Amino acid sequence: MKSALVCCVLLLLNIAVLAATSKDVTYKSGDDSVHGIVYAPGGKGPFPGIVVIHEYWGLNDWVKEQASKLADQGYVTLAIDLYRGKVATTPNEAHEFMGGVPQDRAKRDLEAAFNFLQSQPNVKKTRIGAIGWCMGGGYALQLAIDEPKLVADVINYGVYDYASLAKNPAEVKKVDASILGIYGAQDRGIPTDDLRKFWEELKNLGKKADFSIYPDAGHAFENPNNKEGYRPKDAQDAWNKTVGFFASTLKK
Repeated sequence: MKSALVCCVLLLLNIAVLAATSKDVTYKSGDDSVHGIVYAPGGKGPFPGIVVIHEYWGLNDWVKEQASKLADQGYVTLAIDLYRGKVATTPNEAHEFMGGVPQDRAKRDLEAAFNFLQSQPNVKKTRIGAIGWCMGGGYALQLAIDEPKLVADVINYGVYDYASLAKNPAEVKKVDASILGIYGAQDRGIPTDDLRKFWEELKNLGKKADFSIYPDAGHAFENPNNKEGYRPKDAQDAWNKTVGFFASTLKK
């Protein structure tokens, strides 16, 4: 009984140490000042860092929750805001906001986020990764192409022209980060054949990549706000893979 009580106390202490704190930050992206939220574990660090990239809805509570959960795992996370404060409440708004983001500005914001994390004293400068969902998954892949110092990249049903990318080995060759791709086979916007061609090109070029395609899942299956398409068991499995992937690549 005493042993069990001690174990419980130690567990509670460990949870307290790992509980994430958050703070709003601003940093420069070209001539713009952009907003983000940093989540950090307890303790001095330094810790690995992760750029967290939102879905087409914007920086909403669900994305913030993912950034906080990753911080609880021992990472400093930066949840970025590509919409400059806008958060969609309807699909039409989300499409409008997504279409209103200039691609060159988004790429600049992603690089600025990476550089901001690198500049933080509690972040290991050589152990930074990225994760994104939907639109953000596509941008996570773009960051891996553009930033050679990115170590690990999780692409959750990322919207990207995989067919064109697979035909462009010069672009694929730029990816130095280890890749974890998570997709649903029933996602009508991301053909699995295109994914497999991209995956094969990564392997042909000697890149470290692992793709999981869930046979009965569609788009956004990890998000419980997707009432019709949420698949809790697949989502939990995807989360477990994400945690294991980041631990093996960023905590080495």
